[in-house]
Amino acid sequence: MTQSRLDQAMALLAYIVFFGFLGILFGYVTRWDLGIMVGITLALAGWDFWHMATGRKSDHH
Repeated sequence: MTQSRLDQAMALLAYIVFFGFLGILFGYVTRWDLGIMVGITLALAGWDFWHMATGRKSDHH
């Protein structure tokens, strides 16, 4: 597995764990305003993951 694929796999795993954490949080604290914030947070994290996974953005300077 190349370093790029390993980075993508680890990023996907991190996003899945983050999604699960926020899902559990919202499951126990069911408030509409928290749901909006969870949705925005997941959307922003998903956008960042997509750009990193497709190579449109790089952390390397």
